Amino acid sequence: MGAWLQNGGINFALFSRHARAVELLLYAAPDAPRHHLCIELDPAAHRTGDIWHVWVGGLSAGQAYAYHLNGPYQPESGQRYNRHKLLLDPYATALAGTQRWDFAHARGYDPDSPREDLSFSRKDNESQMARCLVSSPDSFDWQCDRPLRHRWQETIIYETHVRGLTIHPSSGASCPGTFLGVIEKIPYLQELGITSLELMPVQEFNERELMLHNPLNGERLRNYWGYSSVAFFAPREGYSSQTQPGCQTDEFKTMVRELHLANIEVILDIVFNHTAEGDERGPTLNFRGLDNKIYYLLDDEPRYYRNFTGCGNTFNCNHPVVRDYILDCLRYWVLEMHIDGFRFDLASVMARDKHGVLQANPPLLEHIAEDPILRDVKLIAEAWDAAGVYQVGHFPGRRWSEWNAHYRDDVRRFWRGDPGMRAALASRLCGSADIYQHSDKTPLNSINFVTCHDGFTLNDLVSYACKHNEANGEQGRDGAMENYSANYGEEGPTESAGIQRLRQRQMKNFIATLMLSRGVPMLLGGDEFGRTQDGNNNAYCQDNECSWYDWALLKSHRVMHDFTRDMISLRKRYPVLSEEQFYRADELVWFDSNGRYPDWSAADRSIGCHILSTNEHKEQLCLIFNAETCSVDFQLPDMNEWHLIVDTCASSVNLIKDEMKTMKAGEVVTVEAHSLQLLVSDP
Repeated sequence: MGAWLQNGGINFALFSRHARAVELLLYAAPDAPRHHLCIELDPAAHRTGDIWHVWVGGLSAGQAYAYHLNGPYQPESGQRYNRHKLLLDPYATALAGTQRWDFAHARGYDPDSPREDLSFSRKDNESQMARCLVSSPDSFDWQCDRPLRHRWQETIIYETHVRGLTIHPSSGASCPGTFLGVIEKIPYLQELGITSLELMPVQEFNERELMLHNPLNGERLRNYWGYSSVAFFAPREGYSSQTQPGCQTDEFKTMVRELHLANIEVILDIVFNHTAEGDERGPTLNFRGLDNKIYYLLDDEPRYYRNFTGCGNTFNCNHPVVRDYILDCLRYWVLEMHIDGFRFDLASVMARDKHGVLQANPPLLEHIAEDPILRDVKLIAEAWDAAGVYQVGHFPGRRWSEWNAHYRDDVRRFWRGDPGMRAALASRLCGSADIYQHSDKTPLNSINFVTCHDGFTLNDLVSYACKHNEANGEQGRDGAMENYSANYGEEGPTESAGIQRLRQRQMKNFIATLMLSRGVPMLLGGDEFGRTQDGNNNAYCQDNECSWYDWALLKSHRVMHDFTRDMISLRKRYPVLSEEQFYRADELVWFDSNGRYPDWSAADRSIGCHILSTNEHKEQLCLIFNAETCSVDFQLPDMNEWHLIVDTCASSVNLIKDEMKTMKAGEVVTVEAHSLQLLVSDP
């Protein structure tokens, strides 16, 4: 499928079951306004089943192409062919000319008539559309690169945005906002200690698809996050550092190769639940014009789309044709682009059948998990969708790890000081056995996080009691309503030194809890140096300083950065914290401030635990959490001596034993309000 170099030419292959005519358009150059050659495919010679195909001699890598398809335009029966619209090849491995896109002005409908179907237009859009490019998969020098295959228990994920990471002038990057710009931050990522870089969507999307404007300054808003894929095989042209058509593919590969040389995996956030074509009023780009009834879930009234994603349409993931497409795409990113894993956005959509009903054993999810090419890559599910399905702890298949939203909410609520949360904290710290054990899963199926791209940053979590999304132009309707956040006295930035100290201590508590919990920790990029979005908890449309990483904060929040780095190092030092099994009864003992087994139903906001490792390292750890507004005295377990490593009231983590504060067995220690302590005892 797609377009591939073969025998001195290029073979083109495209799926369409109901098209009556297919035209292959070839361009003399990627930026040519019109095609110079149109090849009409003869069904008798150029069609096998539902695959339209043709070999054209004399063509080479870099050839630009697109399609026109003619067929029935019958929205009432679900068909939406439009011979006037240029169509992209779903298998295109690179696009050129994406700067010409402007979906918002190309749809041709009245936004005040939301159910009016005007998606069929006779206007030729060739000059406003991008082109597909033929790539040469064998031209890149991978320098013997191989998959890293870090074990889950060794994995520490850093979620970031390719453009946002380095586009701010403070980044000092010579190629800001690009794949090559990521390379420039490799020494920083190594020093921090992360093992896996999770990139928000890099598959081609259109940043100018939104019609919203910022009501504060009138500027048109852009799709910054990229959760609106157009071409699933194609790395984003806008993330390349040069203007040469197709260079984004080699630059992406260069980024992956250099990250691998630094022992850092690459995980892609991929969006197979919907596409950029939106609802019945959206633009016709590829799938809709190729075979609308097959690629999408249609409503009982087929002119409309089932919308389990909140984005207008739902990909028909378990149709055999669509299932094969998704598998081909994943294999391509693994084999040709050397990707180490995937995070699947709104992954529960991938479990729905053609009627939108959840399946007990979804064939697509099973096939992904068992596919030999994908057998060793990391699979992470966002185990819910926008239509109310929530499968955390129930997502089909043991191979699938899941974003654990229970972890996020329970840890936030405990440290905010909500009463009755210490039992929930204990479960999250131990790997969430209450969520995963019934499915025969382990702590490694839990991706633990306190913050992610979707919501407050860590700094904002402790600085804002309410979201502040006015700049999104949606009158505050967007973004989560309940964030379990607090401002500790003032909303937003403050000059109060006391509030500043408390906020920093709370950020340390969150980072420490994350790194001390069984499961796989994920850190939101920039949280380690106090990145802020000014209280915006849904900055999907803010391609500006609201979202960009201001690296000047690294200087003013150096204490926070060093604390995060040291907590990552500490996690690696004590393997008991990241074991792949749940704690056994003889490995962990919980106690309250009186040294007794806790009353889990009580409203108390403090708790301690003694970890008695049974592995070869024989670590003995004591963790004490105090979310009360006053200090609490705890009696240490009766061991030899205890050495204080972490106190979030202190300025730093102490990893040098000779400099650690030493306490006797059974001694009473005072744990200050809103703080955490970690102590270790020699075996």
